[in-house]
Amino acid sequence: MIEPDSTGGARRPRAGSRTRPARRGIAGIAGIAAVTLGVGSALVALSPAASMASSHREAPLVAADPAIDNTDTYAFVSPDDKNSVTLVANWIPFEDPNGGPNFYPFANDAQYDINIDNDGDAKPDITYRWTFSSSYKNPNTFLYNTGVVTSLDDPDLNFTQTYRLEVVSKGRSTVLADKVPVAPSNVGKTSMPNYAALRNQAVKPLPSGLTTFAGQADDPFFLDLHVFDLLYGGNLSEIGKDTLAGYNVNSIALKVPASLLALKGDAGRNPVVGVWSTTQRRSTTMVSPTNSSGRAMGFGQWSQVSRLGSPLVNEVIIPVGQKDRFNASTPSRDAQFLNYVTDPELARLFQTFYKIPAPKTPRNDLVAVFLTGISKANLGVDLTSPTLNADADPKDIAPSEELRLNMSVPPTASPNRLGVVGGDAAGFPNGRRLTDDVVDVELQAVEGVLLPGTPDAVKGLGDAVNANNIPFLGTFPYLALPNSR
Repeated sequence: MIEPDSTGGARRPRAGSRTRPARRGIAGIAGIAAVTLGVGSALVALSPAASMASSHREAPLVAADPAIDNTDTYAFVSPDDKNSVTLVANWIPFEDPNGGPNFYPFANDAQYDINIDNDGDAKPDITYRWTFSSSYKNPNTFLYNTGVVTSLDDPDLNFTQTYRLEVVSKGRSTVLADKVPVAPSNVGKTSMPNYAALRNQAVKPLPSGLTTFAGQADDPFFLDLHVFDLLYGGNLSEIGKDTLAGYNVNSIALKVPASLLALKGDAGRNPVVGVWSTTQRRSTTMVSPTNSSGRAMGFGQWSQVSRLGSPLVNEVIIPVGQKDRFNASTPSRDAQFLNYVTDPELARLFQTFYKIPAPKTPRNDLVAVFLTGISKANLGVDLTSPTLNADADPKDIAPSEELRLNMSVPPTASPNRLGVVGGDAAGFPNGRRLTDDVVDVELQAVEGVLLPGTPDAVKGLGDAVNANNIPFLGTFPYLALPNSR
């Protein structure tokens, strides 16, 4: 149980205590002021000093900048290699396949990060960072491609992107790969008749057993977004339609040996890690009509502009007035948002609309799900093991919203879409697999499914969207191919 401190937040771990990764989460933007100044023929925008937003446009400031909008983060033991972990993070929500002529590039003036906390102090111990560059072969055409594209170095692929991948640890940055090609947006069957081959060319094995990918994919998040229409119409009449079907996202993925992520490299003794993704931009951006490249140029220090760990936290746990602040905050400061977890608005709304009694507060079961990881010690109920993805003594974990994964739990051949709630210890909220139905799991969790004596009505809650509209692949990067027209 997380005990409140004198300010109403959660108490920090004792000095000198050994910690394990905590679930990281709540990111937000502290107050933002956008200032535009005319400087000769150039426009200079002073960007926020903290974050903007994340996850399918749920925070007020994100809609104007989709290239940095982090939609989802996934972390799971690789289904075809139990000794490795696959990390996936997505950006740019609601990519319509008919998005020409420019389609959907990664931003050139951004850092795209996946962060690992392997000692539970709510601070990144390892950061994998992707930075992108863009080029045109022929700037005198409006076309994304000037003919049929059969390879990533095809002269008919007019617009191309490459990236540098670095790992940052203990204050040092090491380049793992450079000038790696990005899989292009899926223009259509005429332009790219064998898109799967282009995707495969963008999968790059690296030394030390890593494999990296960046490119477009079908949005793997499946749900009915009518939850925002007064909770599915106020009577569950508006469920069953996958709102994200047919849309794409930009994805980065990394397959990593578990030993490289674990504390002191020992995945047997220290199997639990926390994972979250972030995006940074320069604090000042300049756009000049005389710049031959036509692209913005960034100056100044890097500022976080998006953050995402566990799904739906910013969407349905954090109130609208705190969403941008949530996105700017670092996980080590997540205790300031504790009351939104221990007394969630969503549970009270379900009581209003569906007469399902809201569980008693404070909701320490949700603290376990979102902030510390699940164990018998902090839930008071016996799951599949005394410790799932937290230390047996969760008070040694700094409460923070991270996607927490126990790397020692092997993948299952037949995943249960409800993960831990469905008796499958390899699934959400123990990490997050592509197939996990996080909407149903979180609806049931908010209504108390992990508490003793749960009403049967709670166990059946869901949006009636139980799987992605396109099957996932069996090999890395596992994401389904992007939709075309």
